[in-house]
Amino acid sequence: METWSVDQVCKWLVEKNLGELVPRFQEEEVSGAALLALNDRMVQQLVKKIGHQAVLMDFIKKYKQGNQELKPTGGPTETSTLTLALAAPEHEQNPGPTSHGDQTSLYPAVLDNRLIDQRVLKQRRNVKHVLARHKALEWTKSYILPEFPYDVKCMLVEQKRPDHSMRIRIIEFLQADMTKYLEGSLYPTTQQYNDVVNALLQAHPFLDEDGCGFFLWKRALKDRFKYIRRPIEDDEQVMRNKCKFGHRRGQTRKSLADIQSNEIKIVQIKEESAHLDSEVDEHISWFQREYMKTERDWREVDKRMSQTLEIRRKMIGSQTPLKDILKMFPFLKCPYQMFREVQILTKTDIYKKTRHILESYSENILTAFSVLDNPINTALQEKMKHYTDEGVLKYMKMTATCLLLPHVFGDEPSLFVVVNGKVHVSTPVLEVKNPFHVNGCEFSLYLNKEKLTKVDDCVTALAALVSAFRVFGIECPRRLSQTFNFLETLIFDMQSPQFPSLKEKEIRSQPPIT
Repeated sequence: METWSVDQVCKWLVEKNLGELVPRFQEEEVSGAALLALNDRMVQQLVKKIGHQAVLMDFIKKYKQGNQELKPTGGPTETSTLTLALAAPEHEQNPGPTSHGDQTSLYPAVLDNRLIDQRVLKQRRNVKHVLARHKALEWTKSYILPEFPYDVKCMLVEQKRPDHSMRIRIIEFLQADMTKYLEGSLYPTTQQYNDVVNALLQAHPFLDEDGCGFFLWKRALKDRFKYIRRPIEDDEQVMRNKCKFGHRRGQTRKSLADIQSNEIKIVQIKEESAHLDSEVDEHISWFQREYMKTERDWREVDKRMSQTLEIRRKMIGSQTPLKDILKMFPFLKCPYQMFREVQILTKTDIYKKTRHILESYSENILTAFSVLDNPINTALQEKMKHYTDEGVLKYMKMTATCLLLPHVFGDEPSLFVVVNGKVHVSTPVLEVKNPFHVNGCEFSLYLNKEKLTKVDDCVTALAALVSAFRVFGIECPRRLSQTFNFLETLIFDMQSPQFPSLKEKEIRSQPPIT
């Protein structure tokens, strides 16, 4: 075989059912001598499939062993029978007594078992079976560890505790050696796993950490074989076992009808999702076009806002940037739509409740000791001297009540309302200009330091401020908690020991029943 040319090697590959390797061997000009000189690393670079690697390395190893064992040895061994099977073909051609007599001095044990030898010689075409049997006999006796790379050897000699990467390298070499030993099979038996791990720990006892090393190394070796088998789709044994046991532990095998049913459901879900996405996109495009018009179809706006409520709430709940929310649903900038969204979510008419609060609590707040000397209260008293109309005076008092709420509860006023100034906070806040000017008063709602909408009066402004926190899921600042606790308790009929709700207040104001 050492004298074979590249073409002869390729012809031999085809005979061994390794025709896939012919182009690669021709490219690398692998002759017979080069084939026998290949080592593990060269075979791994030359051949991709592990099964083919195992067959090649096994053949090279056996060929070299056969050449060495053809020399006379003086005693009967199991290998001598195998060697005779691999010896020159004249034993087949001349199996007569003369031929056997010539071999008497060299192979006495073989002649004593003449019948066995004759069967082996007659089955020379089935040498692979004999080799496998010989290997099985050797495995039951002992397992010899492979020759590890230099860095692994140094680690083992120094008895250093292997890190994760070193463990992986050791397991990879053990797995590759077992695959070659098993002639390409990727399903070692439990006893074979035990033999390999025992051989490793007996040779290097320091790897048996805390007495649990055997189970850890065995588990790692099994996992390595699973990892190698996972992507394989062209090996009959692997695919048969995958179909038999399933890919994952605990999974029940599904029938073809179940699989087809699941596939149909997945397709339907994808179609429904695509249809839903297209509908939402159509609504968003319509919102953006309609918002730019001067005359809007508010009935259609209400209808479409109701249809997109669920997807809008999911987007807000998943922390979608408010800038994107307002770009897709620009009508949320309108106070009326914010009030409507709050009413859908809480079943509360927030505008009506806010107006009732400002009307009911204005006198108490304006006469509170903490705001008597406040500049807003002083400006209110000064302006009220110039008007006698009850409606105007009532409106001025409600405006002052709105502006003074954080002062009464000891909160930070700049987080609630900015009077004739510039907004510096990102949370929702009101901006008021000329608060007591009958025709020149301006209210605006800011969000992220940008003007969200402009409103007409203090009731709408306060209701829009509370709605913004609710609709956009914004947490109230801690330094504004008392004021919002007061408002939300009265608006949403929440339970609070400090501030009774309007229902509770009505019940308490009724005379007791005797």
